[in-house]
Amino acid sequence: MTSSLSAGKYRALRRLSDAQGRFKMMAADQRPPIIKAIDQKLGAGSASYERVGGVKRALVKALAPQSSAVLIDPDYGYSLAFDALPAAPGLLLTLENFAFEESAGGRKTFVMKDWGVDKIKRAGAEGVKLLLWYRPDCSAEVREHQHRLVREVGAACKAYDLAFLLELLVFPFAGASDHTTDYIEHKDKRPELVLQSLRDFASPEYGVDIYKLESPLAANHLPDPAGGGADVAEAQRWFDELGKLTDKPWVMLSAGAGMEEFRRVLHYAFKAGASGFLAGRAIWWKAFQEHYPDLAAMEAALASEGAGYLAEINRMTDTMARPWTQSPVFAAGPALDEAGQTFPSRYPAFA
Repeated sequence: MTSSLSAGKYRALRRLSDAQGRFKMMAADQRPPIIKAIDQKLGAGSASYERVGGVKRALVKALAPQSSAVLIDPDYGYSLAFDALPAAPGLLLTLENFAFEESAGGRKTFVMKDWGVDKIKRAGAEGVKLLLWYRPDCSAEVREHQHRLVREVGAACKAYDLAFLLELLVFPFAGASDHTTDYIEHKDKRPELVLQSLRDFASPEYGVDIYKLESPLAANHLPDPAGGGADVAEAQRWFDELGKLTDKPWVMLSAGAGMEEFRRVLHYAFKAGASGFLAGRAIWWKAFQEHYPDLAAMEAALASEGAGYLAEINRMTDTMARPWTQSPVFAAGPALDEAGQTFPSRYPAFA
């Protein structure tokens, strides 16, 4: 099977991955976790634009050089860290507002006010990231809103020739005993919800280029894959099922997992066909938590332990992950839309 890509999307995927086509992407777009932590450390209301943005600038300075791409938000992060981004890593910019609308029927995601795919294109990014809170068992009205949003973003990314990365997160319903507005994994996580969520958005109609997925099993309860045994085989089965649901490239998110837990997630995911990772807190949360507000000490910890861990999972990615060009949709290699001598006239202009 051969699938074609527009010239812009092909270049975007190349820029977001390393030279071999593997994604080693660092996330610095987290807002609520950083805001909450600063307020806890320095007092309520202390998480100013400058303080939150200062953390993100430190992350970019320390970790971007070893990343194939950086994900950052436009409100707290990009405008304070833009000049700290090296030229080599690709750039993903966040589209969604971190505040969502919650009801008994589920959560609705919205695009950030006064922001859009067109502005992300103008800002120089290669890709758009949309985090979608989603449960396949949410109300019909909520489900339709979420599906419509993804279709609209997919169409806009196609129009502006940007890579579209969709992040899917299952959540507890309002009123549930484990309800929280933060993303926290629970040991009794239902893997079938994670799999069905991907199944619901696997169709080409959504225009997704890369899926950013959570572990189908709680990361802190994954068995050590080196141990073998029935529990390891069962865990691998869930990841393998996840990998069968899309023929597009997919990467793993860290979801606040610890360093060892995320190593295990990556091991199972890479064996199932993942093409890399887009991770944040597994890499840098420890340095932030232990040293902030001493930015100098935090940067030193990021440059040693954080960068060391990133280098380790990069090596793991090199040896185990599947290049995006070898994803099933590109089994015979990606082809270029409108290729040929008539390319200048056939290639569509911006709408």
